[in-house]
Amino acid sequence: MLPTIDWEDGEVLMIDQRKLPSREVYVRCRTAKDVAKAIRTMVIRGAPAIGVAAAMGLALQMQRSGATGTTQLATEFYRTCDLLAATRPTAVNLFWAIERMKRVFAEALRAGQSTNELKATISAESARIHDEDVANCRALGLHGAAVVPTEARVLTHCNAGALATGGYGSALGVVRAAVEAGKRVSVYADETRPFFQGARLTAWELVREGIDTTVIADGMAGSLMRAGRVDLVVVGADRIAANGDVANKIGTYTVAVLAREHEVPFYVAAPVSTIDLSTSDGTGIPIEERDEKEITHLGSTQLTATGAAVWNPAFDVTPASFVAGIITERGICRAPFSESLKEVCAVVGPTSDGGRV
Repeated sequence: MLPTIDWEDGEVLMIDQRKLPSREVYVRCRTAKDVAKAIRTMVIRGAPAIGVAAAMGLALQMQRSGATGTTQLATEFYRTCDLLAATRPTAVNLFWAIERMKRVFAEALRAGQSTNELKATISAESARIHDEDVANCRALGLHGAAVVPTEARVLTHCNAGALATGGYGSALGVVRAAVEAGKRVSVYADETRPFFQGARLTAWELVREGIDTTVIADGMAGSLMRAGRVDLVVVGADRIAANGDVANKIGTYTVAVLAREHEVPFYVAAPVSTIDLSTSDGTGIPIEERDEKEITHLGSTQLTATGAAVWNPAFDVTPASFVAGIITERGICRAPFSESLKEVCAVVGPTSDGGRV
């Protein structure tokens, strides 16, 4: 399994996804500020991976803390929560992980734990979040493999693989599980402008594992579907609203519209931690806008005419009506999503029957 993020010698180690596929470089984070910078600058990206990173950043800060009492430690802990929460606005897993760590810290504080005990509690919880994410992606993959035909051509957008999670992947977890089940699966990976996550990351992951992969420019997906060369679309998500509207990498909405026009099933694969029942629909999801240079430049080479205005939203929202199913570790949610998403969030642990929620 690809090591997206882990501990090494008391530091948080993560693969620098900006350098892939040409170089496999790892970044060492010694403080929570280092982790926050890594999240903000896309060293690590993908909603579940960002959540894991935030939890590990909090644990790292607590381990390095010189606080002499629990009150001082608590002040530092909550300040670090604010630091990490300010990194990226759209991926709800970031806030889910921070809120979970806050609850655990508050319970341990009420229980009278010492500073050393609080540090150990936070470290243990961060490890659980990481391990649960890997296990959830594996369970999600098994559920998703059921909708993949015996011979399937899958189109995906952006990267929702091991690199975007604690390991194994969400959308690519479905592909991996289908291949492990003996199905013959080939993947078309949208390049995913402007950050090229599909061309750089998805293709890199799949080629490493010997899975048949073809990279296409984003504008080619419609022609591919019209030619009858796509059996299903599987994408990840950064936030899923209570009604089933899905925020994912910019360009996902376009793929969904094309898929509906050509009667290609469009599936979303994401852990339950990506579901945000407090946001009623997609209009309430904050959309991050990023540096215009991601569009105007490729490395140091300028691609765009000087003086042209640039709009660079990192995400778009796909309406629930375009989604055939939302694949989670607890089963596959289908319309009406306002009911099925509530049900899947209420389930404790993965479902055992692989059925519809």
